Amino acid sequence: MIIRPIVQILCTGAAVVATSVAAIAPCAALAPQPGVGRPGATGGGAGAPALPGQVSALSWVVADATTGDVLASKDSHRRLPPASTLKTLFALTVLPHLPAQKLHTVTSADLNGLGEGSSQVGVVEGRAYRVDDLWRGVFLRSGGDAVHVLASMNGGWQKTTDEMRERAAQLGARDTHVMSPDGYDTPGQYSSAFDLAVFGRTGLADPAFARYCSTSLAKFPGGLDRTGRAGAPFEIQNTNRLLAGTPDVSPYPGLIGVKNGYTTEAGNTLIAAAHRGSRTLIVTVMNPQEGTVYEDARALLDWGFAASGRVRPTGSLRPAVATTTTGSAPGPAQPPQGAALVASHHSTTKKASTLGGIAAVGALLVSLSASLWLMRRRMRR
Repeated sequence: MIIRPIVQILCTGAAVVATSVAAIAPCAALAPQPGVGRPGATGGGAGAPALPGQVSALSWVVADATTGDVLASKDSHRRLPPASTLKTLFALTVLPHLPAQKLHTVTSADLNGLGEGSSQVGVVEGRAYRVDDLWRGVFLRSGGDAVHVLASMNGGWQKTTDEMRERAAQLGARDTHVMSPDGYDTPGQYSSAFDLAVFGRTGLADPAFARYCSTSLAKFPGGLDRTGRAGAPFEIQNTNRLLAGTPDVSPYPGLIGVKNGYTTEAGNTLIAAAHRGSRTLIVTVMNPQEGTVYEDARALLDWGFAASGRVRPTGSLRPAVATTTTGSAPGPAQPPQGAALVASHHSTTKKASTLGGIAAVGALLVSLSASLWLMRRRMRR
């Protein structure tokens, strides 16, 4: 009978459609789940390199900055003092609200509460600064004085603290509690290697953040002389040694930057991202017990690039990179090393692939309908 071939065609077509839809819509059960596995965990996989044995940090994460896949970790949700790496969350919170070219004359009230021993870039009372100069002071010199001024411009220290807590919650950073926006040691303040990786990854999606955090050298406005006249600008260098390099630390090839920190309670902390080939990796390192934070980060980045594509993810940074619109960066948006474009390219490619798959399924359905119509005509004859 004619009906049987029709049924066979429809069944075959349904199976093909189901297979195609499954291919373009990944199953939620197979997607990397939020969170990270046991200490020192990797996802395994054929040919996966062994984790570097010399890493002594209390907590660390290696993740793909484009996909958010966590490749390996150690105690990634352990709550520890973050030091100045918390300034990444400060930037995510305040950057979008302050125009880059806005001028602000610093008052004594702006600098109230600056912690004893806080790192400073050299902001002085009575001097007018542009917002973009202050951000370079934050990212390059970890200037607590610049943070205080920007927070004052944002509505005050407590308002900024509250907004940072809200921003952390929006990003799913459940291990973070903000007490001091500049990362100064304060009772009850903590974050985790996992959350810091989320902050770094989100920041790299914003061209302004990416530009500031990747700047190695810059000029900063000079102070005021006795007559109140502004002094000549002076040079500031990024304190991230993997970016700027020092006699004892070589720059890491392809390093984008992000943020380093140090306090007595936190020890050394670091968020570092690097780009190589088609991959951008992000690592966070908290409080090495031996060696330096830069040695740990270098070893983890080397491992991550060697392991990319050869290990199964142990989890995923959550949520996906949040959209941030910032008018703070001068000039056209040109993120370093294509950092901010990597995630965009990945997203665009994925969408194109999905649309192509949908088009293929649509064409298949049209073909099946045509076949069915022809067979019905033959039956009528």
